[in-house]
Amino acid sequence: MTEFEVGDVILCTVDKITGTIVFVKIDGTDSEGSIITSEIAPGRIRNLRDYVVPKKKIICKIIRISDGRINLSLRRVTPKEQKEVREHFKQEKSSESILRSVLGDKAEQVIKEISQFGKIHEFLQDAKENPKELEKIIGKSNTEKILEILNTQKQKKVVLKKEIILTTTKSNGLQLIKEILENIQDTEIKYNSAGKYLIITENENVKKADNRLREVLKEIEQKAKQKNMEFAIKEK
Repeated sequence: MTEFEVGDVILCTVDKITGTIVFVKIDGTDSEGSIITSEIAPGRIRNLRDYVVPKKKIICKIIRISDGRINLSLRRVTPKEQKEVREHFKQEKSSESILRSVLGDKAEQVIKEISQFGKIHEFLQDAKENPKELEKIIGKSNTEKILEILNTQKQKKVVLKKEIILTTTKSNGLQLIKEILENIQDTEIKYNSAGKYLIITENENVKKADNRLREVLKEIEQKAKQKNMEFAIKEK
């Protein structure tokens, strides 16, 4: 089963409605999940089918994983999270379309093969800098055609954010925080409120933006530990 974590926001397709439970297929995987009535929408629900019907695509948040069962919520997904997932979905479909336009009948098999590595969009974006893996799958000539298409497209930058808490009781606390944050490269840091800071990374490649964000958070955590300061990542 694909690795999931509590808090992940994912695209699903409604499979069936049984009593007060909605069962869904998690897109791009062989996994399934379920949503109880109270997690569909706030307030009293008279008819589940006013919100979900079989074959409808919905965006859900994982709230619990237990013994292989994935419990989901529809109502806890924010508008921003919905927008991000829909954007990723569009990117995947666009990437698949490019592969089909170049590879024809061979595209479906190639899509399945690339999917084993993760997101198709991310794989093709990585190929712009290192085409070797794509060449192994579809050959050099087809890779060049696909990269030519990709390079003519204007890529929208992905923006990722995490709020952190960085505090200390030391009298020179502000100076210590400045020393930790001022030398962070290729990342925007915004002051939110007392002890709270927003870490922002952006890149045309979501995987690179995510990796950079993780690196920065780790760097800040290590520096905070060295200075005996309190550090925490604020969860959603």
